[in-house]
Amino acid sequence: MPNFRNSVTDRLQDQNAARQALLDKFRARPAADSPEALAKKAERVAILKAREERQAERERARKAEEARLKAEAELRRQREIEAAALAEQERLERVAAEAAARKAERDARYAARKTKAAQRGR
Repeated sequence: MPNFRNSVTDRLQDQNAARQALLDKFRARPAADSPEALAKKAERVAILKAREERQAERERARKAEEARLKAEAELRRQREIEAAALAEQERLERVAAEAAARKAERDARYAARKTKAAQRGR
């Protein structure tokens, strides 16, 4: 049977070793004003600026697309209004032409009756 490390002192030693490893890792980091740290910070700032620029560009593109769609919709609405006005004008012209044709037929019948009556009376 294997020998298990169950003693409290063994566990405490392992804990202290892990704590010491973390402290060593933390102390090994470069100082905040070192050239390496400043370079990393500048790189992060550049990445952040690039991200913000891309986001702003996407926002401008989205607004431009919305404006284009709005302009197209307005143009389509104007065309529909013009088409409706043209159809109404054509309808009114057709109604006026039909009324003029009915009047001309009525006048022709009246004139024919007049001439027929005039010929009988001679």
